[in-house]
Amino acid sequence: QVHVVESGGGLVQAGGSLRLSCAASGRTFSIYSMAWFREAPGKDREFVADITWSDNNTYYRDSVKGRFTISRDNAKNMVYLQMNSLKPEDTAVYLCNAEDQIGEHYWGQGTQVTVSS
Repeated sequence: QVHVVESGGGLVQAGGSLRLSCAASGRTFSIYSMAWFREAPGKDREFVADITWSDNNTYYRDSVKGRFTISRDNAKNMVYLQMNSLKPEDTAVYLCNAEDQIGEHYWGQGTQVTVSS
């Protein structure tokens, strides 16, 4: 199993920045990719960004391209989400996800991000 724990959420004004962190532990050698998702009140969980563990390929949902950056530190088993130019519509619980080589997914508890207008 892989365990992931998020940190770094908080309250920020529109236009501000936050950096989320996700720490992975357990069978980290089996990780294929890690991703960030988010859940806003009354909305379905949605994909935000992901990064492959071996070759650093990144993917983003259109609404965050140019504002958010996902990165990883394999030596520390960490993944980060740098969020700039935040908007009120970015308000959500942000969840870290790890996918292993056989397609199993592991989720953290989430961290709240609130962007005030």
